[in-house]
Amino acid sequence: MSLSSVSIKRPVLAIVFSLLIVIFGLVSYSYLGIREYPAMDPPIVTVTTNYSGANAEIIQAQITEPLEDAINGIEGIRVLSSISNDQTSLITVEFNLGNDMEAAANDVRDRVSKTISQLPKDVDPPIVEKLSANTNAIIFMVIRSYQHNIMEVNALMENVIKERLQTIPGVGDIKIFGEKNIR
Repeated sequence: MSLSSVSIKRPVLAIVFSLLIVIFGLVSYSYLGIREYPAMDPPIVTVTTNYSGANAEIIQAQITEPLEDAINGIEGIRVLSSISNDQTSLITVEFNLGNDMEAAANDVRDRVSKTISQLPKDVDPPIVEKLSANTNAIIFMVIRSYQHNIMEVNALMENVIKERLQTIPGVGDIKIFGEKNIR
């Protein structure tokens, strides 16, 4: 064997091994999972309370503050925020990432149920809901009629449109805002 044939085989062998390593790396890369940003939704619980005819100041003083005081003592709360509008109080409780969503919601329900006696007598019962990142509203609809009064439009929304939309697979909840109470 001559010296020139040995010197040619070594670079070719090095190139072949380098190509094999690169190909193996590319194939392996396609099978790697992404863990840098895992999909984690923080446990969020909302408490919604309606009080017909009340302005934002009354909602804040008589509904939002007592509920916030009761909820604030729950362990594992990361952020507690609230919005008091005319006729509605919305309290959002975000828990730390490690908290169990069911346990967090149950803790909030317990505290809210103990506080109901401190709320005004004619207030609607507070609604405690669990939220995830995928529960944001997708569609907002405005229904208006120049031929029908508000009661007829409300009845159409409740009895026809809402009923039909709820039967669509994947629809979680339908809320009607601005409706008149026809009960």
